Amino acid sequence: MLVTTTPTIEGRKITKYCGVVAGEAILGANVFKDLFAGIRDLVGGRSATYERELQRARDIAIDEMKEKAAELGGNAVVGIDLDYEVLGQGNGMLMVSASGTAVVIE
Repeated sequence: MLVTTTPTIEGRKITKYCGVVAGEAILGANVFKDLFAGIRDLVGGRSATYERELQRARDIAIDEMKEKAAELGGNAVVGIDLDYEVLGQGNGMLMVSASGTAVVIE
């Protein structure tokens, strides 16, 4: 399934708009404790462990969004937006959400 942040896909015609779809992933406080415990993997101010967890959450959110698009009969998602929010008591959780418009393309 094609996914893009743009409203159209160059060279492809959108024949049907199926509706708005979204997917979410939430990382809990234990993930953050584990990540900060592994802070020793910092290289140049970046934490490879933290980046891997963010990538995993982003992948989960996008996969969930694609599944919902397929359920609506779509074969692509356009206009994707990724958002990151800190939630919970003491900001102990991170939510990644992906949303876009499910479409059928030729």
